Formats: sequence, structure tokens, C-alpha cells
Amino acid sequence: MCCHSVITVRSMEERRACEERLGQVVEKMKKEGIDMSQWRLGTFQRTICPQCEGGSTEERSLSVFIREDGTHGNWTCFRANCGWKGYTQPDGVPKAYQAKKDSGNENESDQEVKANQPVKVIRKLREEDLRLEPLCDELVTYFSERMISAKTLRRNNVSQRKRNNKIVIAFTYRRDKVLVGCKYREVSKKFSQEANTEKILYGLDDIKQARDIIIVEGEIDKLSMEEAGYRNCVSVPDGAPAQVSNKLPDKDHDKKYSYLWNCKEYLDPASRIILATDADPPGQALAEELARRLGKERCWRVKWPKKNETEFCKDANEVLMFLGPQALKEVIEGAELYPIRGLFNFKDFFPEIDSYYLGIHGDELGIPTGWKCMDGLYKVVPGELTIVTGVPNSGKSEWIDALLCNINNQCGWKFVLCSMENKVRDHARKLLEKHIKKPFFDARYGGSVERMSKDEFEEGKEWLNESFHLIRCEDDCLPSIDWVLNLAKAAVLRHGVRGLVIDPYNELDHQRPPNQTETEYVSQILTKIKRFAQHHSCHVWFVAHPRQLHNWTGAPPNMYDISGSAHFINKCDNGIVIHRNRDPDAGPVDVVQVCMKKVRNKVIGQIGDAFLTYDRITGEYKEADEAIVAKVVKQQIRQKSTSYQR
Repeated sequence: MCCHSVITVRSMEERRACEERLGQVVEKMKKEGIDMSQWRLGTFQRTICPQCEGGSTEERSLSVFIREDGTHGNWTCFRANCGWKGYTQPDGVPKAYQAKKDSGNENESDQEVKANQPVKVIRKLREEDLRLEPLCDELVTYFSERMISAKTLRRNNVSQRKRNNKIVIAFTYRRDKVLVGCKYREVSKKFSQEANTEKILYGLDDIKQARDIIIVEGEIDKLSMEEAGYRNCVSVPDGAPAQVSNKLPDKDHDKKYSYLWNCKEYLDPASRIILATDADPPGQALAEELARRLGKERCWRVKWPKKNETEFCKDANEVLMFLGPQALKEVIEGAELYPIRGLFNFKDFFPEIDSYYLGIHGDELGIPTGWKCMDGLYKVVPGELTIVTGVPNSGKSEWIDALLCNINNQCGWKFVLCSMENKVRDHARKLLEKHIKKPFFDARYGGSVERMSKDEFEEGKEWLNESFHLIRCEDDCLPSIDWVLNLAKAAVLRHGVRGLVIDPYNELDHQRPPNQTETEYVSQILTKIKRFAQHHSCHVWFVAHPRQLHNWTGAPPNMYDISGSAHFINKCDNGIVIHRNRDPDAGPVDVVQVCMKKVRNKVIGQIGDAFLTYDRITGEYKEADEAIVAKVVKQQIRQKSTSYQR
């Protein structure tokens, strides 16, 4: 029969009385020889037992608990050669609390009593009330067919009982050999259990002081583990959830998994917990729920083997039945660390590392730029960030467009362009001229070169539409980096683009919290861009203008000259300065210097300069003659010397 009691605590009235009760409990424990350096309430503490003094190893084997409201305290020594236990309470305990103790509810000590919260008294079972019987031959045979021996059944007190004119299997739940609960199973797998009993793990006494623990999903799986030689195994009492819960509740509201809290003192000493739940989705959800509560850092998980050519074993008993005890033992020995989000072994990446070594993807050494003089300095690798800078009107955007056209022509890469300084029609013209190698208009800048034909124009439009996608802000608002990256993600997933261009940095919305510096903000957005690039295996070119240069001599700027923060060079994978010759005395003004200022990955390049010539008619870039390069370099050396003399 179920007994209930409601205890109400009104904090204002009880505060002084609670403090007095706690003081009495502590003093009574001290008289028993229990003295803690710091008393903590509502939690189990470990100390050396005054009776056995922890044996020769001075083990802290005494578990001490004081209820938060001061109504009682208890202690238990878990050393097998000692087992000293006791219970104390203050003088004048309210009758409701005394009645709860008299009802046999000594397992309620780890539940906190809150203001006006009803407390349910746990039912205490007696062996004689359940009328359990030894297993009949029919049920012994049933277990034998499942490879469970009579010896294992006897050791685990597996019994039978007549219920509703049926004989059912009775799995007794015990703590310190005392009956706590009982679960019934029909051969047809219909389950029931004694109501209002404390929830604990099945086989709890088998894991007392165990350093390694195995947790399974059913009582028969626990018995199966014993057949494989593992007694340090327990089963959950209530089966598996349909799915993982969204939020982890606190202890007081964690009703479904209360058995973990009730068995906490048995589980805490374990340094390794192997989760051998069922292979189906609910079983995997249970493993996740258990790991979240027990601590993933000390959890392992098993992989169930195949039972035939097409099917995998679902649980421990299936392994025992189909493959035998040695196979089940190998499953446990082969348990793997439970995955923790963000924490990996190199082994987890071996397939990726193997592909990298074998060059399976073809881009491991980078994608050539299309200019031989550049390829020794810089190649394009998926997942990297390249910062491009240069003084205004140096051709940063034009050079990137030419690079994209070269890569598309070689590898068929697709790109998404967020180019805020270009009108769509002007950007289309520049790309088409580079692709078709003819001027868009029959205009003065084209000189005597024939304009692209109508057919070439139509073919170019098809190429343009297939190769490039646009990110455009359709209103007057400035786009934020999050907005750009979200659309770029959609382009990667929908269109398979491999490259993103953000041009330029100063056209983005840079609103930031008042307590965030520009340096911190730049670091944050560069981190977001790098994570996007790595996660989606997409190369990102990010154009950033240098700050205003005072006393500029015409030499190429440095990456540290970028307006905003030194993080532009610190956090990028590749740093490029585009510089155009503006001095006719130094050589042709169509010479463009591409300065590699940073290359993180030595496999794909190195620091150095390459020189190209810019065709103003078609927008193409070609490698510069050696004589021209020598003249430009000589003039730059002269400029530096003059600058130092000043």
C-alpha cells in the first residue's frame, strides 16, 4: 500500500529553527567521531571512517549526508570490511518528518524540501508481501534459450510471481541487498513494476566502489554481460526515450532520470562508464541522455557487431545469442571514447588526412592562378581567406576578377560576388571582356580592336549566369557580415560555389556594441569569415582599403597599413597587395605589381612579388617582360633610398 505525506516549509518561520536543527545534527555527528573540515548540506561528502580509519590505504570510504532543512543526517562506510552506518536527527523533529522516517523512507535523504512543495513518501517493499517464487523450469528454459545460465539467475535473485493469473518474471532491485523495487516482465515483453518505489539501477550492488561500470538498457542485457564475465554492470529501470531532450533539467525536475541521482554515490567513484545501450535510435538517445548527466569525459560507447551479412546486433543479449560470450567481451574491450563536441583525436580525421596525402581531390597543392610568375608565390586553396589591399585605383577588383576568370577556365569553379562598389551592368561588362577578350563597346577605349559580336555576347551571358552569383542589398541598408555569409552559405549549398568575394570591407555595416573596440570587431568578423571558409571548403577574397597614407612616395603599401586593425594580416591565410606603377620614368604605367606579403601554407606559395601587365581594352592581365620588371624594381629601390635619406 502506498503511503503519502505532505511537508510544508515556510522559510520565514522555519529559518531559525532550521539553523538550530543543523547545529544539533553536526554536534551529534562529531560525537560519533565524524568531523569534516567543511560541512556541505544536501550533498554526499567523503571522509575517513572513524571506525575502520580507511584501512591500510586510508581510503575516504565514509559517505556523509545532512539534509538541507536539518531534519536528519546519515552516514555509511563502503569498505567491505567495515560497513559502519548510522542515522541521527535533532531533538524535537516535527512529527511529519518523524512519521516519514518511521514509514521506512530512509532513501529520501537526497531530496531537497522546498517551500510549499509536497513531498511524496517512498514505499518500502517487504519480501513477504511480494510472494516471489523460484523460477519454474519453463522460465529457466526461456532464459537458457537466451544463453542465460541458472547460476546467473540465482545470483541476481531473478524470481517469478503470479499476477493476473499469469506467471511473470520478477527482477528485484536491491541496494545493500535490501529490496527497493521490483519489475515484472511477461515472456511477450510486456512490462510492469511495483508502484511508488524508489528508482534505482538494476544490479546496483555489483558496482559498489567499481572504477569501471557498464550501463545497459534492460535487465536481460545486464545478465548477458555477466555471462561474458562482467558483473560490474547495471541496467536502467525505465527503458529509452524517443529522442534527446532539448534542455537538461536540474536535479529536482529530472524525474525520468531520478535513478541516476538516487545512485549518485555509486556512480561517482567510477572513472570509466561504458554505455552499452541498444543500437536503435531510442537506445542512442538514451546513451546521450546518460552521458550528459554522468559526464561525457568519463563515458565510452560500444559498437554492436553484425549478426549476419545484412543485420547488426541490437543489444548485448543478441550478441550473446548469435555470436557468443567471447564476441560480447570483445565488444566491451573495443568500446570507444564517447564523442565530446569540439574534442577530437587525429584518428577522427584519418580519412581526410589520407585523401590529402593521396591527392584525391586534386586541389591539395592549390589551384594555379593562370600566371606562371604568380604560381610559385600563390595558389588558391579551398577553405582559406585571402586579404587583398592596395591604394585606390590600383586595380584590386580588376585583378580579382581576372583571377576568377582564370580559375573558372581551368577548373570550372563557380563564385558568388558581393561587390558593393560595382554596378551589376559594369561588373558584367568587365567579366565579359576578360572572358571573350574583346571590348564590350565600340568606344574610344577599345581602340582598333573589334567589339564582341552579338553571338559572343549571348554566349558570354550564358557563361556569366552559370559561373557567377550575386549578393546584392536591394534597399538602402548596409549589409552586415552575418547577412553576407548567410547568403553565401545558401549559394554554396544551392549552386555549389567554391569562392566568395567581399569587396570592400568599408561598404559593410560596422555597427558594434559601445564597449567593443574596432580591433575586437575586426577580429570577430575575420573569425566568422574563416569559419565559413573552412566549414564550406570555400575560398574567400576580402578586399580592404589602406588608411590614408601621409607622405606617400608611390611605393606599395604594407598589410599593416589597412584601415581598422592589424588583425587583417594576423588572421588571414594569405595577404596580397596590388600596386600599379604610376611613374612613366619607372616603366610602363600598365605594369601591376602583385606583392605576396603573407602565405600561411608553405605548400602553396611564399612571400615575393610578381609583375603583370594590364590590358586596358579587355581587362586581361599578362606576365610582364623581364626587362620591364627589372626597370620597375630598380626604380623602387631608388625610391626607397630617397625615402631613407629624408
